[in-house]
Amino acid sequence: MKATLFWLMALAAAGFAQEGPKKLSRAEAMNAAVSKVEPEYPPLAKQLKIAGSVDLEAVVSEEGAVEKVNILSGNPVLTKAGTEALMKWKFKPVMADGKAVKAVAPVSFNFK
Repeated sequence: MKATLFWLMALAAAGFAQEGPKKLSRAEAMNAAVSKVEPEYPPLAKQLKIAGSVDLEAVVSEEGAVEKVNILSGNPVLTKAGTEALMKWKFKPVMADGKAVKAVAPVSFNFK
């Protein structure tokens, strides 16, 4: 009896648990982006001949604004420029079950 009650309570709690942000694919992220700002190549990176890819995640609000940027990989000299640019992006609101939700959008920049 106690075990049954425990499982019923656990299932009910799981049903009411709030989900995290919706994760978008790269293609979905690019399609949802309505305003993109390209990063400026940092002068120090040019001087030191630093090149490469920067992988980031934009945490997008229900309204489509970038609230936060998570750095996934890349040279720190380049990730700063990528983060600053991505913070200026705007996205279409991401919909789930008929309402706007927070989303995580992967974005990459190539510096060369």
